[in-house]
Amino acid sequence: MGGAGGRALQAEVTKPGMVPPPPGEESQTVVLPPGWQSYLSPQGRRYYVNTATNETTWERPGSSPGIPASPGPHRSSLPPTVNGYHASGTPAHPPETAHMSVRKSTGDSQNLGSSSPGKKQSKENTITINCVTFPHPDTMPEQQLLKPTEWSYCDYFWADKKDPQGNGTVAGFELLLQKQLKGKQMQKEMSEFIRERIKIEEEYAKNLAKLSQNSLAAQEEGSLGEAWAQVKKSLADEAEVHLKFSAKLHSEVEKPLMNFRENFKKDMKKCDHHIADLRKQLASRYAAVEKARKALTERQRDLEMKTQQLEIKLSNKTEEDIKKARRKSTQAGDDLMRCVDLYNQAQSKWFEEMVTTTLELERLEVERVEMIRQHLCQYTQLRHETDMFNQSTVEPVDQLLRKVDPAKDRELWVREHKTGNIRPVDMEI
Repeated sequence: MGGAGGRALQAEVTKPGMVPPPPGEESQTVVLPPGWQSYLSPQGRRYYVNTATNETTWERPGSSPGIPASPGPHRSSLPPTVNGYHASGTPAHPPETAHMSVRKSTGDSQNLGSSSPGKKQSKENTITINCVTFPHPDTMPEQQLLKPTEWSYCDYFWADKKDPQGNGTVAGFELLLQKQLKGKQMQKEMSEFIRERIKIEEEYAKNLAKLSQNSLAAQEEGSLGEAWAQVKKSLADEAEVHLKFSAKLHSEVEKPLMNFRENFKKDMKKCDHHIADLRKQLASRYAAVEKARKALTERQRDLEMKTQQLEIKLSNKTEEDIKKARRKSTQAGDDLMRCVDLYNQAQSKWFEEMVTTTLELERLEVERVEMIRQHLCQYTQLRHETDMFNQSTVEPVDQLLRKVDPAKDRELWVREHKTGNIRPVDMEI
């Protein structure tokens, strides 16, 4: 969240015993000033976001100024959510997977170093899965999707998925990359399929041309002989049509399919490395948070032990030890807050890159499918044209076949080959 109001909202410290107002205390149908929208925090408290300036505040815009009421008994380790996602970039739906840890939200920042380690929070506000922090499902209202009704990549691949081939997990982003690379492979195989189709056309054309030169039945005469000669010629014409068809298939279908995104795999590899590096950085920040949390627990335990010793025996040395332990505990609390802040920054960066990159992958997939569709439409168009041209090669054959006249052929042949029209008679005695 941006703006001074956002910083105040995230850093607000509440006193124990204060109860947050119910989520429905203000209807979302209440008209707000232009540019303002209202949402619910993980604790169920309503807050307001200026979509133009990213300013956030507990106070309803336009209401009288004053100190905002407390959102709940403890400060959440994540900022409120906007459109179903934390302002730090964390998706609020915890996915179903193993390797999760439930973390209580941290208490008052001023008491972080001096509170007793035995105290427990009343609610579990967050849940960490594979170093990614999500809101706890029991304390988070139902989220809105970034792109409702679109089944967008940016809404459904925040979790890791169990690897069916082993005991590990596969990141949601990795699944998207696998789909992209599979799409590239399918595109390549389609190009190879068209290449085989071209080979068949070329071989077919070659055989047609060869057959058209065959001398079989070359001595047929008359109108039938003319029709037969046209049949053979039509084969040569058809061979030419199929050669042209194969050439167009190569230039207008096969080649574009093969050359589309020649560097796609290399680009996807760079993209994979970028997101993976951000995820590794997030894991490193999470490890630092856990280390700092452990150190704070140890400092608090040491402080509590020295406090108990003071109750038994009062001395200047014990008081000095307590002051020293309190300073160390406070420092450990500050270190933890710093580590959490760095973790949230890393998670926010990862979130932003995930949204941007998944939307780009979505665009590339639509572009790939549309490109293939267009070229397959071109294939069918060429097929229709080829059929039309093939039909034109047999039309002269049809015309000559309709003119075949056995009687006329007989007349012409007799006139050319007759040997005499005087018939024999009986012999006289």
